[in-house]
Amino acid sequence: MPVEFLGIAATNDSSETNPRSGASFDKEYTLRLARAHEDHGWDRVLFAYGSGSPEPGTAAAYIAAHTSRLQILLAHRPNVSYPTFAAKEFATLDQISEGRLTVHFITGGNDHEQQREGDFLPKDQRYARTREYIEIVKRAWTEHEPFDHQGDYYRFNDFAADVFPVQQPRPDVSFGGSSPAAYAAGAAVADIYALWGEPLAETAKQIEAVKAAARAAGRSTPPRIQVAFRPIIAPTEELAWEKAHRTVDTINSRRESGAWSRRAGAGSPQNTGSQRLIAIAEQGERYDRALWTPTAAATGGAGNSNALVGTPETVAQALLDYYDLGVDILSARGYDLLGDAIDFGRQVIPLVREEVAKRDAEKARAGAGAAAEGALR
Repeated sequence: MPVEFLGIAATNDSSETNPRSGASFDKEYTLRLARAHEDHGWDRVLFAYGSGSPEPGTAAAYIAAHTSRLQILLAHRPNVSYPTFAAKEFATLDQISEGRLTVHFITGGNDHEQQREGDFLPKDQRYARTREYIEIVKRAWTEHEPFDHQGDYYRFNDFAADVFPVQQPRPDVSFGGSSPAAYAAGAAVADIYALWGEPLAETAKQIEAVKAAARAAGRSTPPRIQVAFRPIIAPTEELAWEKAHRTVDTINSRRESGAWSRRAGAGSPQNTGSQRLIAIAEQGERYDRALWTPTAAATGGAGNSNALVGTPETVAQALLDYYDLGVDILSARGYDLLGDAIDFGRQVIPLVREEVAKRDAEKARAGAGAAAEGALR
Protein backbone atom coordinates (compact mmCIF):
# COMPACT_ATOMS: atom_id res chain seq x y z
CA MET A 1 0.00 0.00 0.00
CA PRO A 2 1.22 3.56 -0.57
CA VAL A 3 2.78 5.54 2.25
CA GLU A 4 2.17 9.23 2.91
CA PHE A 5 4.07 11.81 4.94
CA LEU A 6 2.45 14.58 6.97
CA GLY A 7 4.37 17.60 8.19
CA ILE A 8 3.43 20.76 10.07
CA ALA A 9 2.26 24.07 8.60
CA ALA A 10 3.28 26.38 11.41
CA THR A 11 2.57 30.10 11.12
CA ASN A 12 5.78 31.05 12.98
CA ASP A 13 9.13 29.48 13.89
CA SER A 14 8.51 28.67 17.56
CA SER A 15 8.73 25.21 19.09
CA GLU A 16 9.34 23.68 22.49
CA THR A 17 13.05 24.41 22.03
CA ASN A 18 12.96 27.69 20.08
CA PRO A 19 11.41 31.04 21.03
CA ARG A 20 9.31 32.78 18.42
CA SER A 21 11.35 35.32 16.48
CA GLY A 22 8.47 37.37 15.06
CA ALA A 23 4.72 37.69 14.95
CA SER A 24 2.32 34.83 15.65
CA PHE A 25 1.34 34.91 11.99
CA ASP A 26 4.56 35.37 10.05
CA LYS A 27 3.36 35.38 6.44
CA GLU A 28 6.79 34.87 4.87
CA TYR A 29 7.81 32.08 7.24
CA THR A 30 4.47 30.30 6.80
CA LEU A 31 4.97 30.17 3.03
CA ARG A 32 8.66 29.29 3.28
CA LEU A 33 7.90 26.33 5.56
CA ALA A 34 5.09 25.06 3.33
CA ARG A 35 7.26 25.27 0.22
CA ALA A 36 10.07 23.44 2.02
CA HIS A 37 7.65 20.56 2.56
CA GLU A 38 6.41 20.68 -1.02
CA ASP A 39 9.95 20.74 -2.41
CA HIS A 40 11.26 17.87 -0.27
CA GLY A 41 8.84 15.01 -0.78
CA TRP A 42 6.15 15.58 1.83
CA ASP A 43 2.54 14.83 0.86
CA ARG A 44 0.62 17.22 3.13
CA VAL A 45 0.94 19.59 6.05
CA LEU A 46 -1.26 20.08 9.10
CA PHE A 47 -2.70 23.48 9.95
CA ALA A 48 -3.19 23.01 13.70
CA TYR A 49 -5.76 24.71 15.92
CA GLY A 50 -5.31 26.63 19.17
CA SER A 51 -7.80 28.86 20.95
CA GLY A 52 -5.64 31.97 20.62
CA SER A 53 -3.62 31.03 17.53
CA PRO A 54 -3.98 32.43 14.00
CA GLU A 55 -7.10 31.12 12.29
CA PRO A 56 -5.93 28.00 10.40
CA GLY A 57 -8.48 28.06 7.58
CA THR A 58 -7.34 31.47 6.39
CA ALA A 59 -3.68 30.47 6.63
CA ALA A 60 -4.47 27.27 4.70
CA ALA A 61 -6.17 29.24 1.93
CA TYR A 62 -3.07 31.44 1.66
CA ILE A 63 -0.80 28.41 1.31
CA ALA A 64 -3.19 26.68 -1.10
CA ALA A 65 -3.03 29.71 -3.37
CA HIS A 66 0.79 29.71 -3.36
CA THR A 67 1.54 26.00 -3.78
CA SER A 68 0.60 23.53 -6.49
CA ARG A 69 1.04 20.00 -5.11
CA LEU A 70 1.12 20.13 -1.33
CA GLN A 71 -2.04 18.76 0.27
CA ILE A 72 -3.68 20.42 3.27
CA LEU A 73 -4.89 18.87 6.52
CA LEU A 74 -7.01 21.50 8.24
CA ALA A 75 -7.70 21.10 11.95
CA HIS A 76 -11.15 22.24 13.03
CA ARG A 77 -12.96 22.31 16.37
CA PRO A 78 -16.73 21.81 16.05
CA ASN A 79 -17.48 24.27 18.87
CA VAL A 80 -16.19 27.29 16.93
CA SER A 81 -18.71 27.35 14.05
CA TYR A 82 -22.01 25.86 12.96
CA PRO A 83 -21.60 22.73 10.80
CA THR A 84 -23.39 24.15 7.73
CA PHE A 85 -21.11 27.20 7.78
CA ALA A 86 -18.04 24.99 8.23
CA ALA A 87 -19.09 22.75 5.33
CA LYS A 88 -19.20 25.80 3.03
CA GLU A 89 -15.84 27.01 4.31
CA PHE A 90 -14.25 23.62 3.66
CA ALA A 91 -15.84 23.29 0.21
CA THR A 92 -14.56 26.74 -0.72
CA LEU A 93 -11.06 25.84 0.46
CA ASP A 94 -11.18 22.61 -1.54
CA GLN A 95 -12.06 24.75 -4.56
CA ILE A 96 -9.15 27.14 -3.88
CA SER A 97 -6.72 24.23 -3.47
CA GLU A 98 -8.16 22.35 -6.47
CA GLY A 99 -8.99 19.28 -4.44
CA ARG A 100 -6.13 19.14 -1.93
CA LEU A 101 -8.09 19.36 1.34
CA THR A 102 -8.57 16.90 4.20
CA VAL A 103 -10.31 18.05 7.40
CA HIS A 104 -9.14 16.93 10.83
CA PHE A 105 -11.93 17.29 13.39
CA ILE A 106 -10.71 17.97 16.93
CA THR A 107 -13.10 17.10 19.74
CA GLY A 108 -10.88 18.69 22.40
CA GLY A 109 -9.33 16.82 25.31
CA ASN A 110 -8.90 19.67 27.81
CA ASP A 111 -11.86 21.42 29.44
CA HIS A 112 -9.87 24.58 30.17
CA GLU A 113 -8.80 25.01 26.55
CA GLN A 114 -12.33 24.35 25.28
CA GLN A 115 -13.84 26.83 27.72
CA ARG A 116 -11.59 29.57 26.38
CA GLU A 117 -13.94 29.68 23.39
CA GLY A 118 -17.17 29.05 25.23
CA ASP A 119 -17.37 25.25 25.06
CA PHE A 120 -18.55 23.82 28.39
CA LEU A 121 -19.69 20.35 27.30
CA PRO A 122 -18.03 17.39 29.09
CA LYS A 123 -15.64 15.35 26.95
CA ASP A 124 -17.83 12.32 26.16
CA GLN A 125 -20.61 14.64 24.99
CA ARG A 126 -18.08 16.50 22.87
CA TYR A 127 -17.29 13.25 21.05
CA ALA A 128 -20.99 12.67 20.38
CA ARG A 129 -21.31 16.24 19.13
CA THR A 130 -18.30 15.82 16.84
CA ARG A 131 -19.81 12.70 15.31
CA GLU A 132 -23.09 14.52 14.61
CA TYR A 133 -21.16 17.51 13.26
CA ILE A 134 -19.18 15.36 10.81
CA GLU A 135 -22.33 13.64 9.60
CA ILE A 136 -23.90 17.04 8.84
CA VAL A 137 -20.78 18.28 7.04
CA LYS A 138 -20.72 15.17 4.87
CA ARG A 139 -24.37 15.70 3.90
CA ALA A 140 -23.74 19.36 3.08
CA TRP A 141 -20.82 18.32 0.87
CA THR A 142 -22.74 15.69 -1.07
CA GLU A 143 -26.48 16.50 -1.12
CA HIS A 144 -27.76 18.88 -3.77
CA GLU A 145 -31.31 19.05 -2.50
CA PRO A 146 -32.38 21.00 0.63
CA PHE A 147 -32.44 18.93 3.82
CA ASP A 148 -33.51 19.25 7.45
CA HIS A 149 -31.68 18.03 10.52
CA GLN A 150 -32.79 17.48 14.09
CA GLY A 151 -30.20 15.89 16.36
CA ASP A 152 -28.95 16.08 19.91
CA TYR A 153 -26.73 19.12 19.25
CA TYR A 154 -27.88 20.74 16.00
CA ARG A 155 -31.23 21.57 14.42
CA PHE A 156 -32.01 23.37 11.17
CA ASN A 157 -34.48 23.30 8.29
CA ASP A 158 -34.19 23.48 4.51
CA PHE A 159 -30.42 23.91 4.22
CA ALA A 160 -29.08 23.85 0.67
CA ALA A 161 -25.42 24.43 -0.14
CA ASP A 162 -24.42 26.25 -3.29
CA VAL A 163 -20.71 25.41 -3.09
CA PHE A 164 -19.32 21.88 -3.23
CA PRO A 165 -15.85 20.34 -2.97
CA VAL A 166 -13.76 19.54 -6.01
CA GLN A 167 -13.11 16.07 -4.61
CA GLN A 168 -15.87 13.60 -5.30
CA PRO A 169 -17.79 12.42 -3.52
CA ARG A 170 -16.12 14.56 -0.80
CA PRO A 171 -12.81 15.32 0.95
CA ASP A 172 -11.53 12.86 3.52
CA VAL A 173 -12.31 13.29 7.20
CA SER A 174 -9.63 12.77 9.86
CA PHE A 175 -10.20 12.16 13.56
CA GLY A 176 -8.06 11.45 16.63
CA GLY A 177 -8.34 10.22 20.20
CA SER A 178 -7.37 7.35 22.47
CA SER A 179 -10.40 6.84 24.73
CA PRO A 180 -13.27 4.37 24.17
CA ALA A 181 -15.57 7.30 23.38
CA ALA A 182 -13.06 8.53 20.78
CA TYR A 183 -12.74 5.11 19.15
CA ALA A 184 -16.53 4.74 18.95
CA ALA A 185 -17.09 8.16 17.38
CA GLY A 186 -14.07 8.35 15.10
CA ALA A 187 -14.16 4.79 13.81
CA ALA A 188 -17.78 5.31 12.79
CA VAL A 189 -17.30 8.41 10.64
CA ALA A 190 -13.61 9.03 9.85
CA ASP A 191 -11.62 8.08 6.78
CA ILE A 192 -8.34 8.56 8.69
CA TYR A 193 -7.74 7.81 12.37
CA ALA A 194 -4.83 9.72 13.90
CA LEU A 195 -2.73 8.38 16.79
CA TRP A 196 0.30 9.71 18.63
CA GLY A 197 3.47 7.65 18.43
CA GLU A 198 3.61 4.89 21.04
CA PRO A 199 5.60 1.64 21.26
CA LEU A 200 4.76 -0.89 18.57
CA ALA A 201 2.81 -3.20 20.90
CA GLU A 202 0.61 -0.39 22.19
CA THR A 203 0.08 0.99 18.69
CA ALA A 204 -1.01 -2.44 17.47
CA LYS A 205 -3.59 -2.60 20.28
CA GLN A 206 -4.90 0.84 19.37
CA ILE A 207 -5.23 -0.12 15.72
CA GLU A 208 -7.22 -3.19 16.71
CA ALA A 209 -9.45 -1.04 18.94
CA VAL A 210 -10.17 1.28 16.01
CA LYS A 211 -10.93 -1.68 13.74
CA ALA A 212 -13.24 -3.23 16.34
CA ALA A 213 -15.10 0.06 16.76
CA ALA A 214 -15.46 0.35 12.99
CA ARG A 215 -16.94 -3.15 12.82
CA ALA A 216 -19.31 -2.30 15.66
CA ALA A 217 -20.44 0.75 13.68
CA GLY A 218 -21.23 -1.50 10.70
CA ARG A 219 -18.27 -0.51 8.54
CA SER A 220 -16.68 -3.10 6.27
CA THR A 221 -13.56 -0.95 5.73
CA PRO A 222 -11.89 0.65 8.78
CA PRO A 223 -10.24 4.09 8.70
CA ARG A 224 -6.67 4.42 7.51
CA ILE A 225 -4.20 4.84 10.36
CA GLN A 226 -1.90 7.82 10.92
CA VAL A 227 0.81 7.91 13.61
CA ALA A 228 2.85 10.96 14.66
CA PHE A 229 6.44 11.30 15.92
CA ARG A 230 9.15 13.86 16.65
CA PRO A 231 12.21 12.71 14.67
CA ILE A 232 15.69 13.56 15.95
CA ILE A 233 18.24 12.57 13.30
CA ALA A 234 21.99 13.00 12.82
CA PRO A 235 24.74 11.41 10.68
CA THR A 236 25.73 8.90 13.40
CA GLU A 237 23.90 7.21 16.27
CA GLU A 238 26.19 8.90 18.79
CA LEU A 239 25.49 12.35 17.37
CA ALA A 240 21.75 11.64 17.23
CA TRP A 241 21.61 10.71 20.90
CA GLU A 242 23.69 13.74 21.85
CA LYS A 243 21.22 15.86 19.92
CA ALA A 244 18.29 14.13 21.64
CA HIS A 245 19.65 14.84 25.12
CA ARG A 246 20.35 18.47 24.18
CA THR A 247 16.79 18.75 22.97
CA VAL A 248 15.33 17.55 26.26
CA ASP A 249 17.70 19.72 28.28
CA THR A 250 16.53 22.75 26.29
CA ILE A 251 12.86 21.88 26.77
CA ASN A 252 13.35 21.46 30.52
CA SER A 253 15.33 24.69 30.77
CA ARG A 254 12.73 26.69 28.89
CA ARG A 255 9.89 25.16 30.90
CA GLU A 256 11.60 25.89 34.21
CA SER A 257 12.24 29.50 33.15
CA GLY A 258 8.61 29.93 32.12
CA ALA A 259 9.51 30.46 28.46
CA TRP A 260 7.52 27.38 27.44
CA SER A 261 4.59 25.65 29.09
CA ARG A 262 1.48 23.64 28.34
CA ARG A 263 -1.04 26.31 27.41
CA ALA A 264 -4.18 24.31 28.02
CA GLY A 265 -4.15 24.81 31.78
CA ALA A 266 -2.21 23.70 34.81
CA GLY A 267 -2.13 20.22 36.29
CA SER A 268 -2.15 16.75 34.81
CA PRO A 269 -3.55 16.35 31.28
CA GLN A 270 -7.20 15.36 31.01
CA ASN A 271 -7.03 13.69 27.61
CA THR A 272 -6.36 9.96 27.42
CA GLY A 273 -3.71 10.31 24.72
CA SER A 274 -1.45 12.49 26.87
CA GLN A 275 -2.05 10.29 29.89
CA ARG A 276 -0.93 7.29 27.85
CA LEU A 277 2.27 9.07 26.75
CA ILE A 278 3.14 9.97 30.34
CA ALA A 279 2.48 6.41 31.54
CA ILE A 280 4.67 4.98 28.79
CA ALA A 281 7.46 7.42 29.69
CA GLU A 282 7.23 6.39 33.34
CA GLN A 283 7.66 2.75 32.34
CA GLY A 284 10.83 3.36 30.33
CA GLU A 285 12.83 5.72 28.14
CA ARG A 286 13.57 3.55 25.09
CA TYR A 287 11.31 1.20 23.18
CA ASP A 288 11.66 -0.91 20.07
CA ARG A 289 14.14 0.29 17.46
CA ALA A 290 14.27 4.05 18.12
CA LEU A 291 11.30 5.32 20.17
CA TRP A 292 12.39 7.66 22.99
CA THR A 293 9.98 9.01 25.61
CA PRO A 294 11.83 11.78 27.57
CA THR A 295 10.60 14.37 25.07
CA ALA A 296 7.03 13.43 26.02
CA ALA A 297 7.87 13.44 29.72
CA ALA A 298 9.48 16.88 29.46
CA THR A 299 6.36 18.38 27.85
CA GLY A 300 3.83 16.62 30.08
CA GLY A 301 2.59 14.50 27.19
CA ALA A 302 1.70 17.61 25.20
CA GLY A 303 0.42 16.34 21.88
CA ASN A 304 2.72 14.61 19.44
CA SER A 305 5.82 14.35 21.65
CA ASN A 306 7.48 10.91 21.55
CA ALA A 307 10.70 10.98 19.52
CA LEU A 308 12.38 8.64 17.05
CA VAL A 309 16.14 8.98 17.52
CA GLY A 310 18.97 7.81 15.27
CA THR A 311 20.54 8.08 11.87
CA PRO A 312 18.23 8.57 8.88
CA GLU A 313 18.54 4.84 8.20
CA THR A 314 17.54 3.93 11.77
CA VAL A 315 14.58 6.30 11.81
CA ALA A 316 13.45 5.08 8.38
CA GLN A 317 13.52 1.48 9.58
CA ALA A 318 11.59 2.46 12.71
CA LEU A 319 8.91 4.07 10.57
CA LEU A 320 8.75 0.94 8.44
CA ASP A 321 8.07 -1.07 11.60
CA TYR A 322 4.88 0.99 12.01
CA TYR A 323 4.10 0.61 8.32
CA ASP A 324 4.23 -3.14 8.84
CA LEU A 325 1.54 -2.77 11.55
CA GLY A 326 -0.77 -1.17 8.99
CA VAL A 327 0.13 2.50 9.41
CA ASP A 328 0.26 4.24 6.03
CA ILE A 329 0.30 7.92 7.05
CA LEU A 330 3.46 8.91 8.92
CA SER A 331 3.41 12.28 10.66
CA ALA A 332 6.71 13.89 11.63
CA ARG A 333 7.65 17.26 13.09
CA GLY A 334 11.08 18.30 14.26
CA TYR A 335 12.06 20.94 16.78
CA ASP A 336 13.72 23.18 14.20
CA LEU A 337 10.61 23.26 12.04
CA LEU A 338 12.16 24.43 8.79
CA GLY A 339 15.56 22.78 8.98
CA ASP A 340 14.19 19.47 10.21
CA ALA A 341 11.49 19.42 7.51
CA ILE A 342 14.21 19.77 4.86
CA ASP A 343 16.55 17.22 6.45
CA PHE A 344 13.81 14.65 7.02
CA GLY A 345 12.53 15.15 3.49
CA ARG A 346 15.98 14.70 1.99
CA GLN A 347 17.31 11.92 4.20
CA VAL A 348 14.41 9.83 5.55
CA ILE A 349 11.43 10.04 3.21
CA PRO A 350 13.27 8.60 0.17
CA LEU A 351 14.50 5.63 2.23
CA VAL A 352 11.00 4.78 3.42
CA ARG A 353 9.42 5.21 0.00
CA GLU A 354 12.08 3.03 -1.65
CA GLU A 355 11.58 0.21 0.85
CA VAL A 356 7.78 0.41 0.62
CA ALA A 357 8.01 0.20 -3.17
CA LYS A 358 10.20 -2.91 -2.84
CA ARG A 359 7.78 -4.55 -0.44
CA ASP A 360 4.78 -3.74 -2.62
CA ALA A 361 6.58 -5.18 -5.66
CA GLU A 362 7.42 -8.37 -3.76
CA LYS A 363 3.79 -8.74 -2.66
CA ALA A 364 2.61 -8.21 -6.23
CA ARG A 365 5.01 -10.88 -7.51
CA ALA A 366 3.95 -13.27 -4.78
CA GLY A 367 0.29 -12.66 -5.60
CA ALA A 368 0.86 -13.19 -9.31
CA GLY A 369 2.76 -16.39 -8.60
CA ALA A 370 -0.01 -17.73 -6.38
CA ALA A 371 -2.62 -16.88 -9.02
CA ALA A 372 -0.60 -18.64 -11.73
CA GLU A 373 -0.14 -21.73 -9.56
CA GLY A 374 -3.88 -21.80 -8.86
CA ALA A 375 -4.66 -21.61 -12.58
CA LEU A 376 -2.51 -24.67 -13.25
CA ARG A 377 -4.34 -26.80 -10.75
